[in-house]
Amino acid sequence: MTTIKVGQRGTIIIPAEIRDRLGLTEGSLAIIEEKDGTLLIRPAIAVPVEEYTLRRKAQLLLNNAVDREDYERIREEVVRMGFNPDDIRHRRP
Repeated sequence: MTTIKVGQRGTIIIPAEIRDRLGLTEGSLAIIEEKDGTLLIRPAIAVPVEEYTLRRKAQLLLNNAVDREDYERIREEVVRMGFNPDDIRHRRP
């Protein structure tokens, strides 16, 4: 257990040995939460969110067809999305 001091504007200093063990360096992300009157701080990661275009969504649908019947249903959906399924590169079941 280590005692730390809360600084101006609520800043805290995490001791170097703890930062080293957790792999925290300048600019690292961390999550802090209050739980039962205690503060929990743990390392965090940020994963970029991929924004799919409508065409990419159509491709994912086509690639995930499980059988011929499902594939035909998805082809119709892709046409309703405004695409020709034959113009989209994908695997056919």
